[in-house]
Amino acid sequence: MVHMTLLFSDEDVAALDAPCTVAAMRDALLAAYEGRLVAPPRASAPLGGGRMVLTAGHLTGEWYGFRSYDTFGLPESGQLVVLHDARSGAVRAIAVGEELGSRRTGGLGGVAVDALARPDAATLGVVGSGRQAWTQVWAAAAVRPLREVTVHSRSAARREAFAARVRAELGVPAHAVDSAPEAVRDRDVVVLATTSTTPVLAAADLAPGTHVNAVGFKQTDRHEFGTDLLDAADLLVTDSPAQAAAYAPPMLAAVEPYAGRLRDLGAVLAGAVPGRTGADQISVFCSTGLAGTEVFLLDRLARVGAAAR
Repeated sequence: MVHMTLLFSDEDVAALDAPCTVAAMRDALLAAYEGRLVAPPRASAPLGGGRMVLTAGHLTGEWYGFRSYDTFGLPESGQLVVLHDARSGAVRAIAVGEELGSRRTGGLGGVAVDALARPDAATLGVVGSGRQAWTQVWAAAAVRPLREVTVHSRSAARREAFAARVRAELGVPAHAVDSAPEAVRDRDVVVLATTSTTPVLAAADLAPGTHVNAVGFKQTDRHEFGTDLLDAADLLVTDSPAQAAAYAPPMLAAVEPYAGRLRDLGAVLAGAVPGRTGADQISVFCSTGLAGTEVFLLDRLARVGAAAR
């Protein structure tokens, strides 16, 4: 039997809808918690002026694979995700581009919103207007009936375009605002998805009961939020405690006095540790991008692609 490897572009990956992506990431987090998804912290190779980064995963008995990307910041720099069949070793699918990784991260954020935000959460404030900000809002809209989105970023044109996209593609009223505090004030859910190396908001900007997804820098030497947010949080959660501990320099939430409070989102999903227990609690999800989840999502995409052919 001749084996055919499926090849997916960003355009193909864009066919993944948010409910499917969030469901896949929920399954991945549970599989990791249960030990079925082997997902070691990412590895990197310094190459002079940049690094090649590798994340890998193995869903025992089913598949294994990896994602590779670089940090050179070149204009046409791409990402590669490869899926192998665990029984034969054959390459089942390859995805080239950034869309799979972005949707994976958005899906993880959607799981966090679903698990940790108040059940009646309906307003969302986002700081950032790039690809990661978009997939967070895209996924959040799949798990909560959003009635309003506010967005701030440094570029007035980009934040206006982002709000217009939310209105057009998600059917949710959205508008751009002039500052980060204005974007997050009195919001039920807040998304931080910036490249800022210094805090873009203060914990005092948040209302009681807010859930925060933090996607950007969160290490001790560069962070889009400060320790005031961690101090204010009643609930600190990450998608991979192992990766959080392996950051160099360390992740803010993975050092004392916060490390002992940092919970595993997979454990929350499994009911092994409590999630939100009160309407006024502030919850914070520190996204690390659990290794293997890109391959997990490529497996779901490949199943659909194989069925279609």
